[in-house]
Amino acid sequence: MLKEFKDFVMRGNVIDLAIAVIIGGAFGKIVASLVGDVLMPVIGLLLGGVNFSELALTVGDAVVKYGAFIQSIIDFLVIAFVIFLFIRTMNRMQKPAPAAEPTTKECPYCITTISIKAKRCPNCTSQL
Repeated sequence: MLKEFKDFVMRGNVIDLAIAVIIGGAFGKIVASLVGDVLMPVIGLLLGGVNFSELALTVGDAVVKYGAFIQSIIDFLVIAFVIFLFIRTMNRMQKPAPAAEPTTKECPYCITTISIKAKRCPNCTSQL
């Protein structure tokens, strides 16, 4: 059982996933800092000095912190947009996949799809 566990953990997929989680956590901290320390103060200034995280509504003894909810929504939207831009850039940097060699062709006489290696059409028996 220990050998099976070792084989499972050492597979490429598991190690790739572990690396992705670690890098994702670090990337999340960078984006959270971008949102909290750079974008939100600017947005607050543009909206007249509003600090979303401090907005709250008191109902009886309960405090409803709707500002924190608004802050979380804005954080999510900015993080999603940054990840979108990052993935789009990565996709543009990748080389396009090479075109696959064709495996079939059409008979010029009967327009039937046949193997590219065929010397005679199996449908109309024409020499190719």
